[in-house]
Amino acid sequence: MTEQPWPVTFGAELRRRRTAAGWSLSELARRVHYSKGHLGKVETGGKAVGIDLARRCDAALEADGQLAALVARPSSDSPPPATETAHDDEVWVMAMEPDGSSRMVPMRRRQVLTAGAASLLGLNLTPQGISATAQQDATIAAFRSLFEQIRQLGQTTSPGVVLPTVVAQTHTLRGLATGASSRTRQDLLRLAARYAEYAGWMTQEAGDDRGALWWTRVAVEMSAAAGDTELSTYALVRQALLTLYREDAAGTIDLAQQAQADHHASARTRGLAALREAQGHALACDYDECWRALDRATVLLDDAGEHAHGDLVVGSASVTGSGLSAVVAGWCLHDLGRPHRAGDILDQQLAHVPDTARRVHARFGARRALAYATAAEVDHACALTHRVLDSAELVDSATIRVDLRRLARTLSRWHNHRPVRELFPRLTAALRMSIA
Repeated sequence: MTEQPWPVTFGAELRRRRTAAGWSLSELARRVHYSKGHLGKVETGGKAVGIDLARRCDAALEADGQLAALVARPSSDSPPPATETAHDDEVWVMAMEPDGSSRMVPMRRRQVLTAGAASLLGLNLTPQGISATAQQDATIAAFRSLFEQIRQLGQTTSPGVVLPTVVAQTHTLRGLATGASSRTRQDLLRLAARYAEYAGWMTQEAGDDRGALWWTRVAVEMSAAAGDTELSTYALVRQALLTLYREDAAGTIDLAQQAQADHHASARTRGLAALREAQGHALACDYDECWRALDRATVLLDDAGEHAHGDLVVGSASVTGSGLSAVVAGWCLHDLGRPHRAGDILDQQLAHVPDTARRVHARFGARRALAYATAAEVDHACALTHRVLDSAELVDSATIRVDLRRLARTLSRWHNHRPVRELFPRLTAALRMSIA
């Protein structure tokens, strides 16, 4: 019996697989767009390897994720998502300051339960007035219309602009529900839950993962009170997104598979979960499983059509069906070490995204620029990045900045190249942006 050395280092395994493939260092360098000298130092342990290079080597040598698995992921300061987020007595609400700025502040749970009604009473509405308002069909229709307008606004502005309105309307709807009949109460709570779920998404965009989980939990509770379990499944998809940005492939896959296992959930929610599973497999450099999940997502999202589970869409409303599967495929191909294919697909799909969907253009545009930079098409990547920043500076997204940081690290390899030098002041400024 031959004993295997342990632990196996990335450099040693890279050299073993490269020589088994009959490749010289020069050939590997050509395929992964790194210098022969750099790769030589990686193989001998004289140079640390980043996860992006590891994925490219993994894809080039068809290692099925085994090479990439030898590289430790960077640690994250964000808390791990969990469905059992603590139910303590402290909850968060949005407070407005006299100068117009806003911030999240703690309140006792009992205060928050009546916050919606209290805000209405503060406008001199009696409990009878609240009840009468809640019973009008026009009330729910108006709040539905407002929700769609807020989502559109969220595509072109910072979470700091959108969140105060979303939080206020969530509390108002919950307050109205307290004075409504049983049927109307369910409709109001279901709508309030959609507002709360969107508040969770915008809170994540603002860089507050803990707050995002709290709002998602609130959405699940209100939805369940309305007899609707859809959001409890979708909450798993939201949590999987948090694990994805923490580069936790196994956690992302597990949460996404849990969501897909709920056959009572809509085809859309299960399709979105399949997309998240695909992104998890891409992080793990598992090409076949990634593509199986993408195929499953395409079928489910096409079955769901443009709208799912009522007339309030969860998840992306700007890109739907097979188009959403395609842009996520482009996203995954970069993580799978195939940047040229990633860039081609994202070129095709972003051409169909409305110009008004600035958040979508910034998110997938950043991934497209990263793909071209990874493929060493530096001038094109710089030109694309300027276009991305036009949108990223508007929407001020913490999650988009994750890819922008990776892009900056990749382009820094060509720091003396003129287009890179001209881009970096603006790119660096965008990376310093944060929600006030």
